[in-house]
Amino acid sequence: MAEDRQNHRVVVSESGRGPYQQSIEIGKHLLLADEPPALGGEDAGPAPFDLLLASLGACTSITLRMYAQRKLMPLTRVSVELQHDRIAVAGGGRGDHVVRRIWLEGDLSADQRDALLAIANRCPMYRTLHSALQIDSMVVE
Repeated sequence: MAEDRQNHRVVVSESGRGPYQQSIEIGKHLLLADEPPALGGEDAGPAPFDLLLASLGACTSITLRMYAQRKLMPLTRVSVELQHDRIAVAGGGRGDHVVRRIWLEGDLSADQRDALLAIANRCPMYRTLHSALQIDSMVVE
């Protein structure tokens, strides 16, 4: 399975329908992205930051489910709500701020809830977003 992940590609291209609408191919899945009307788009799909938040939320929930199953915790449901804002930072400029609210349902002890929060902060997307992420970009012909 890890080998499949390494060869996994995401391809994003303009859809030709609307000024900013994008077709996103992820393996066998097809998604749309767009900007809201306030930014000149047609709201045909989630905006890029919404997709980023959705990735973090899905990764958080999946990681918590896997951990709870492995530890036989009575977790019955996970729900994650995320919000992104641009905020002023010290020294001028703006930075990004994400608020992630996690609801855990089930007959969980305080220690189990604390363990689950710690695990949420170790999900792969969370760690990637907190890492010194390197992105290599090139134009190809």
